[in-house]
Amino acid sequence: MDERVDAFLDNAKLWQPELRRLRELLLECGLDEQFKWRAPCYTWEGKNIAMIGGFKAHCVLAFFKGALLRDPAGLLVQQGPNTESSRSYQFTAVSDLDRHAAALRAYVREAIEVEQAGLKVEHTRADQIPMPDELAQRLASDLALKTAYEALTPGRRKAYQQHIGAAKQAKTRASRVEQAIPRILDGKGLHDCICGLSKRMPACDGSHRALK
Repeated sequence: MDERVDAFLDNAKLWQPELRRLRELLLECGLDEQFKWRAPCYTWEGKNIAMIGGFKAHCVLAFFKGALLRDPAGLLVQQGPNTESSRSYQFTAVSDLDRHAAALRAYVREAIEVEQAGLKVEHTRADQIPMPDELAQRLASDLALKTAYEALTPGRRKAYQQHIGAAKQAKTRASRVEQAIPRILDGKGLHDCICGLSKRMPACDGSHRALK
């Protein structure tokens, strides 16, 4: 058990009983407890298995490689259309956990087996995602922007293409391109910190709000 998780749970304003019971369940499964990315993280032989957290509407048990898990009970959900690896179990009461405890233990055992086998999630590459016309046109008309964009990592290019392409209206897609240009020219990804205050560099952790 990690003392930082104790502090996290003591300070939780929502879902304390649910998160404490979830913690117990994961420790009963033989996982090691750590505190990473400002949240309780559970590992097996140094490999990340799952994280837990509380949101306004529900608690979450998120499996890092949940996409590789069988889900006969239909309990795991994809957090968003662009989430390829993680899958989560969402709940709102200790009784939910107790009712699904056997299935959750099975997920943990299978997640460990996934790590033992060295399995990896097949991620969609940036070149497999359609380039939004608005972005393609802007890159074609601005050599400096095109050079900066091509210098980004494939994952960063992928995130921009998904974010811009997800907008239904051309006007919105064009607006997202313009908003992204300063970040691209600065070599930053869509979710990278640009204020320099983040404790999770290079990712943004919301520290920029302190500037307001």
